[in-house]
Amino acid sequence: MIQTFGEFIDQMPHTEEYLTISFSPSSNARNLRWSNYGLSADFLGDYFATFFPGSPEQKPELDKQDVVKSSVSYIANELLENAIQHSDLNSEIPIHISLYLYNTRLVFVVSNAATTLKVEKYKEFIHQLLSSDVNELYTTQLEKTAMGRGGSHMGLLTMMNDYSARFGWKFEPLAAHQEAVNVTVMAQLDV
Repeated sequence: MIQTFGEFIDQMPHTEEYLTISFSPSSNARNLRWSNYGLSADFLGDYFATFFPGSPEQKPELDKQDVVKSSVSYIANELLENAIQHSDLNSEIPIHISLYLYNTRLVFVVSNAATTLKVEKYKEFIHQLLSSDVNELYTTQLEKTAMGRGGSHMGLLTMMNDYSARFGWKFEPLAAHQEAVNVTVMAQLDV
């Protein structure tokens, strides 16, 4: 059964500007190319920043192009790291990241296959997230991290708290792999 949570858009509206990068499903390739994922996130930031030209009268610290570049790089890197770390290496399904540009927002879509056990734990966190105050949950996780008792989901909470990213999730069972689920994470960022 397909399940969706949060602000998930099943059919993306048409846009002329989007980019998709796919990564090899093999564990050897993932381990050998760990640093390339950060480079890919930076590439997405550089690429999409070009759609937001700076203005000569703007103060450098308020340059929208720089803000977009750093925001895209950070969010793409966090989403990729999560997808890679939680992928089911036995599924042989590649990881995909897509970024779509609209007039007032950027939409990130990342998909990977994960084990049903990891998916159930993730869904528990999503339920907690959707029924909690994000600022309180963020502060609680920061305190736990400072005490050495966890840093779990800090990237996701940081994207929501510091970047005002809105999230949606879709979980689709894989017919070919009964112990795996396709996980699609969508993050929307207003620009």
